[in-house]
Amino acid sequence: MKTNNGAIHLDAKGMHYRELNERIHQAVSRGTHEIILDHANGQRYIGDALRGDVRIIVNGVLGNDSAAFMDGPTIIVHANAQDGIGNTMNSGKVIVHGSAGDITGYAMRGGRIYIRGDAGYRVGIHMKSYKESYPVIVIGGCAGDFLGEYMAGGLMVVLGLDKKKEDSLVGNYCATGMHGGAIYLRGEVEAYRLSTEIQQSEAGAPDREILQKYLREYCRDFSLDLKEVMGGRFIKLAPSSHRPYGKLYAY
Repeated sequence: MKTNNGAIHLDAKGMHYRELNERIHQAVSRGTHEIILDHANGQRYIGDALRGDVRIIVNGVLGNDSAAFMDGPTIIVHANAQDGIGNTMNSGKVIVHGSAGDITGYAMRGGRIYIRGDAGYRVGIHMKSYKESYPVIVIGGCAGDFLGEYMAGGLMVVLGLDKKKEDSLVGNYCATGMHGGAIYLRGEVEAYRLSTEIQQSEAGAPDREILQKYLREYCRDFSLDLKEVMGGRFIKLAPSSHRPYGKLYAY
């Protein structure tokens, strides 16, 4: 059903993910630029391999491996997202008004993933950048274990908004094997949670310029106060070497 602005509504209630994705791809092939999915309940692969100027509004839960290989579209999720969103994503944007699951942004190569709530384990694992492609993940809450594992490029930010005192900003083994890119943590993190193969420093003026570039957009998407978000202390994590475990190799 088309609306006055040319968008179409799809009722995903009880619909198998294959049928739902087929309808989405058919709509895009007909030139539709906005698709509104009502009653989404974890249907997977939404937006996979889609290209171009397309916006998908998900009223419900976004399923596993959605936005994989996506190249340009925007997905706005008015609930939580399950595991693996943005898997090997090339470009585009995913906005999650709830929390996101494990391996968010796995091997992500470009684009932006903005999460208002928490994120699970191994977020940004194998994330990489190349030339103009620069992946960005911003997590409004906290993140689980192995954040940035084997990260090779791009940017991740963990803000800890609404964090309780007893909660940890990140889990254990943060930045294990990291050999590129940067992670910014807003607040304090116990040293034992961080990889021993990274450098930790206070975010300076150049870092804050980078942060403001993305956090301005993030705050606009979630109706947050940029000045308040930027007012916290940020710690920067960066690799101490491009071969963090080189001394362990046999050759």
